Parts: sequence; C-alpha cells; structure tokens
Amino acid sequence: MVEIKRNPTRPVRIGSVTIGDGAPIAVQSMTATSTQDIDATVALVNLMAAGGPGVGADVVRIAVDSKADAAALAEIRQQTTANLSVDLQENYRLAELVAPHVDKLRYNPGHLYHHERDKPWQEKVAYLVGVARDNDCAMRVGVNCGSVDPAKKAKYDASDSIGPMLESALDHCAYLDEIGFTRYCVSLKDSDPKLVIEVNTRFAAERPDVPLHLGVTEAGIPPEGVIKTRIAFEQLISKGIGDTLRVSLTVPNSRKFEEIEAGRSIVADIQAGRVRSVVDYGLPTMNIISCPSCSRVENEAFVDLAEKVKEMTRYAKDHAITIAVMGCRVNGPGETDDADLGLWCGPSFVNLKKGEEELGRFGYDEILPRLKSELDALIATPL
Repeated sequence: MVEIKRNPTRPVRIGSVTIGDGAPIAVQSMTATSTQDIDATVALVNLMAAGGPGVGADVVRIAVDSKADAAALAEIRQQTTANLSVDLQENYRLAELVAPHVDKLRYNPGHLYHHERDKPWQEKVAYLVGVARDNDCAMRVGVNCGSVDPAKKAKYDASDSIGPMLESALDHCAYLDEIGFTRYCVSLKDSDPKLVIEVNTRFAAERPDVPLHLGVTEAGIPPEGVIKTRIAFEQLISKGIGDTLRVSLTVPNSRKFEEIEAGRSIVADIQAGRVRSVVDYGLPTMNIISCPSCSRVENEAFVDLAEKVKEMTRYAKDHAITIAVMGCRVNGPGETDDADLGLWCGPSFVNLKKGEEELGRFGYDEILPRLKSELDALIATPL
C-alpha cells in the first residue's frame, strides 16, 4: 500500500457513512429509473447498495423534479436502508418535501436562479440550510461546467470555464460557513479530466478543510469513460484530494453497478501505487462525451444512441473533434455548447447542435445520417 497524505478535511456524516477527516473514500452512484417507478427504483437502489457501505454504493443519489417525484421518494425510503441523496433540479423548494426521506441534499448553484429570479441566491441557500438542519441532512454544493450561475459566468472570458466554477463554489462555501452550516461537501465537475484536475486542485488549495466529491461529468461509455475518470482520480487522490467519488458512465440500468465496481477498482489501484502516465491509456483523439444514464433521461433510447454514435464515428477517431450526447433537457442545452457537435435527447426527438448553433430536431431513426454529414463537413474544413 502507498501512504497517501489526505487533505485535512472536516468530517461530514451522510446517513451511516462519514466522508472527510481521513475516512475511507466513499463511492457513490445514481439511479437511472424514473423516480415515479417505485418498484424499479427500489430494485436499482438495492442492487447498487448490495453488500452495504464499503462494498456496494455508500450513497445512492435520486433525482427529484416534481411533487410526484417527491411523493414517490417517500415510498422508496420505506423500502430501502441505503444512504440516499436527492438531486434537486431547478425547483429548490422541493427540498422540504424530500428532506425527511434522505440523508443528503444536493443543489447546483447554477440552477438556483431558475425560480424566484428576483430573490438573492443567499436567501435560497439559507432556506435549504434550514431544511437540512430540520431533517438531519448533509448537503452537497454541486458545481457543473455546463450549468454555472450566469452572473458568475458573465464576469469571465468565454475561454475560462474554471474561473466561474471556482468562484461559485468558494462563494457558496463562505456563505454556508457564515450562517453556521458546515455539514457540506463540494463537487466541481467537467467532462475534461484535465479541467477536473485543475479546478479541484485550485479549490483544495484554498479550502483544504472542505470534503470534495470527485467526478468527471459525461465521462461516457466504457471503457473510455472509465479511463477518463481514472486519469482525473489518479492525479487528485494521489495528492490527497478527494473524499467521495462517482464514476459517471453511460450504461443501461442492468449495468449500473459497473459505476461502483469501477470506482472501487480505481481507488484500490491508487492506494496500491498502480498509477500510469496519461499517455499510456491510448485514448482516441476524437472525444465523445455522454452523460450518465439517470432518472432525468426522458427516453431510454438515449443509451443506445450513444453506443451507435461511438460505433459510427470510429472512422474519424484520429480527428480532434468533440461530440457530446446528452440525455435530458436539464443538462442537454448548456452542456453541449462547448462541443463541436452536440446531441441532446428529448422524448421523441434529438436536438442537433454545432457549437451553440441549433441545427434542428430529428427523429431517433434520422439523427445518425445527419450527424455523419455534419462530422464529414467538419473533417473536410481546413483548420
């Protein structure tokens, strides 16, 4: 075993597990079933948590986007002993409905502005803190590259994606501390492992006391998705940064346990000193990013489409082009903006984008030929 000097983060309890303060790195995952499908969601939660903390998922996250989802969550809680985290979407007010049934609330600073836009974000966070305190919940401040607070993003050059993420996280930490709530962790995620390494390293240098949840968002389909995540985790965990993590993979529900297996394997390899150079992984030049299958996905055909995109584009693997395949309206529009070509999938149509330019909506059976046409045009365009 390699001795790794961990950052001196404070302890944060999430149900029966504690992260930070030298505790074992916790491995998390997220359900991919519709939250309102109670039986399927319970089955998936229990599958991922099988074996208990340290073997299965230490924490399982569930997305809630409506009062109907919140009502379903109450029943799900009755049928599982897993440590549950709730992923609040745009409507932060749902927190009071779900907090009695979970162990952690996760909110995205970039989503707080969707409701009650005239109300300061500090007031909204204070409300969330009150709910968390009343219900014995931890919190995660989840900052994502594609959904940063617009007020923060406007302060930075368009080429600087790290600046607004870092400022947002630090501002929220400072406010949480100011109002006396310290039972929180932070995540700063990007689809580019290099940016994940940089932003988390910079945050940890300024706030070494705050536990960090690590992840490469939209890592994609295995094995490339695991490799991208491994690159970031190896660099960060080897430096003592990271207290909990998730490997976010585009896989069907029956294979969701692969996220936990991959996470535990990566941690074990790092602790055993089995860390490789980035160049040893042999990733193709073309970068296909796709979000993890989760309960926000509005058509399960998204997972099959991501696999088909990967197969169709093999002929262009040596070209430095990024293609994003997103599964829902929450992350799709914003998190495809930085890709050369982006697909975000709705219930019946796939929205095709070229950078931030909308190219139209296409049926699931129509999108691949149109995507190939746009890809061929990019390849043929001189740099």
